[in-house]
Amino acid sequence: MFCGIFLPLFVVLPCGWQLTSGSELLRNESGVRVGMAGRWSSPVMAENNNNDECDLVMNYSVADRCAFVKKTPDCSMEDGFINYLEVAFCLLPPNLTPLTISFCIIWLFFLFIILGLTASKFFCPNLSAISSSLRLTHNVAGVTFLALGNGAPDIFSAIAAFSHPHTAGLAVGALFGAGIFVTTVVAGSVALVKPFAVASRPFLRDVIFYMVAVFWTFLILYRGTVTLGETLGYLGLYVLYVVIVIISAFIYNRQKYSYNTSVQNVTHVPADFHSSDSSDDDIPCLTGRSIHQEYESEYRPLLPYSESTSQILLSSLNPVDNRRWRRKSWKWKVLKVLKTPLEVLLLLCIPVVDPDKEDRNWRRPLNCLHLITAPLVCVLVFQSGAYGNYMIQGQFPLWLLFLLLGLFVSAIVFCSTSNASPPLQFFALLGFVVSAVLISAAASEVVSLLHMLGVVLRLSNTVLGLTLLAWGNSIGDCFSDITMARQGYPRMAISACFGGIIFNMLFGVGLGCLVQMLQTHADVQVEPEGLLTWILAGSLGLSLVLSFVIVPLCRFHLGRAYGIFLLIFYVIFLIIALLTEFGKIRVT
Repeated sequence: MFCGIFLPLFVVLPCGWQLTSGSELLRNESGVRVGMAGRWSSPVMAENNNNDECDLVMNYSVADRCAFVKKTPDCSMEDGFINYLEVAFCLLPPNLTPLTISFCIIWLFFLFIILGLTASKFFCPNLSAISSSLRLTHNVAGVTFLALGNGAPDIFSAIAAFSHPHTAGLAVGALFGAGIFVTTVVAGSVALVKPFAVASRPFLRDVIFYMVAVFWTFLILYRGTVTLGETLGYLGLYVLYVVIVIISAFIYNRQKYSYNTSVQNVTHVPADFHSSDSSDDDIPCLTGRSIHQEYESEYRPLLPYSESTSQILLSSLNPVDNRRWRRKSWKWKVLKVLKTPLEVLLLLCIPVVDPDKEDRNWRRPLNCLHLITAPLVCVLVFQSGAYGNYMIQGQFPLWLLFLLLGLFVSAIVFCSTSNASPPLQFFALLGFVVSAVLISAAASEVVSLLHMLGVVLRLSNTVLGLTLLAWGNSIGDCFSDITMARQGYPRMAISACFGGIIFNMLFGVGLGCLVQMLQTHADVQVEPEGLLTWILAGSLGLSLVLSFVIVPLCRFHLGRAYGIFLLIFYVIFLIIALLTEFGKIRVT
């Protein structure tokens, strides 16, 4: 699947040198102008400009591009650890630029792996531990902590993209593109794998809320301004959605209880009663817990034994399960080999608390080591290393202070606990913070790298957002939802399709614009990138309207014909979007 994501770049790469579309970035004193206005540029225009447009670098000769990138302040790309524009034009000779781009695409592949690993194995489990310690119900946890865990890459990518006018088009393209991808490709694949009858009221509720969010975003793009009230309105709309989910689940459970008490002689509730709201209790993150517990209990030793501290440390740093390794396919093994070094590094930095295990995943030597490494990672990685060289009063480095504090606290915890004692909830909170910081840093690198690819290939940020960024952030949802459908949980999969993208849309735009407003103390001005943005928004709205009409007409039965229709819809949309990007479709 990843090959299908990155293969188009190798096809477009030789042609990209001849394309001449760019994005115009403007600023004014009344607000922050989010640059998404497409235009055609030429070398003459580049010379007459103020030389502060980094997108114009491809209009210069091959020999002058490196000097242009170094002397242009707009090409500094301060939001990431690496200046990918300097890597593309200055690292290797100009004739080897395609090789540099190929290496950057491979690095983009690993960044997506880092995002997926951190979110699935560290961020989401710690969120589950926090929600269980707060005694939240499944419905509240599903639409809050679970939605945040599943949508963390999308949210942090949107915040990172909105933080710089160059890359704001990535946020709009990624959120809309991921919405179309999930509601067509993922939902269509679920219907193809396991035709089923969708829960009527939850489905209509989710589609209506998502249509409202898309229409609101469409109005903002049309008006070109995002005010503080509208930003808070985005967040408030999701709060309203959470409240309605809780109320509907409460009403459903009360009706179910009253039905069971009134019909004493009936041993079960009819299936048609469950068909209306039963998916409110389906939480995707909890499906694998019981299976994992059964798997662990099956291989639990008959006689108890105690491991030494060094054995516990080495075993906890081994991400490969020998029993699973023998049963998996060679494709899984190859991907596991690629991910193992990253998993080991993440295990050294991020604690994981699992409330479903008896020991709650307590590993005393490793958790004490986390008290040293986790604060250091936060200091060195937060805001792309902005505080890595910070000196307290110009004399004492900040990272050294955190190192000394970590050593002191780690020694106290190591001496006051034992290998068999359960961990404190502090480790769940620490793991949540560190994983969030790492996801944010990786998302910033993804956005900066995609911006570089857009400059080199002369593609707009919107088309990069709706393709690479949207596919990369949604690939995990695609696999997990299809797997749930194959295991016999298609309702849960379709609920995850719509529930997650509602959160991503409202919080992605809301938090992204709010962070930008707090930094600039001004409203955010948004200019759509020509016809492509309207095609993107219109296609997403059309897919939702068609689902809102077709599914009730089919009596809420999602069959293979509906799945094929959704897949064809996405292919047609993608063809139209790419033809628009390359100038084959234009408004005269």
